[in-house]
Amino acid sequence: MQVIKKLPEIVVLGDNFQCGSYILRIQLKEAVNLRFGRFKKGKLIHLPVGEYAYVGSAFSSLASRLVRHATRSGNQPPHRIRAEMIECFKRIGLGKQNPLPKRAKKKHWHIDYLVDLQTAEIVNVLLIRSDRKLESTLGKLLENDAHTHVFEKGLGASDLPGHTHILRVVADEMWWCALADRLGMFL
Repeated sequence: MQVIKKLPEIVVLGDNFQCGSYILRIQLKEAVNLRFGRFKKGKLIHLPVGEYAYVGSAFSSLASRLVRHATRSGNQPPHRIRAEMIECFKRIGLGKQNPLPKRAKKKHWHIDYLVDLQTAEIVNVLLIRSDRKLESTLGKLLENDAHTHVFEKGLGASDLPGHTHILRVVADEMWWCALADRLGMFL
């Protein structure tokens, strides 16, 4: 009998840096047609049920950025992973004692529109604590993987022309575990 390895909710690579890059694993439970703010003049984009990856970076406070992603706007409940993030970040000395947003969350980045949905859940965070700018490299790594699909060119990477950082993923748990292992090459 083969035992399937399960990816931990939060995978942290590297240390000693308060900044870095990350990949969010997002499960979308219902298909949706969504506008990502003013992206492509407010074009309505179809997202089928399934998993998505988002590549991002933060060069001031990685912990605050990730906790912000796991916080929904208004009075909506946060993502389940948020409490684990806060505990983990305290334990490893990443970020401030309280990384929660000081004000109500407003949608700013493309990813905010997806993770604000009640039917979307951040289930894993893979982060690399590093002062190297790895976001575009990680984005290309995912874009070139056979298990990912660019469903809307440029989405999630408006500051990096030619890149796409919100991608659909059609893969099993073993692929996600292997991705976490592959990220070690960036240390």
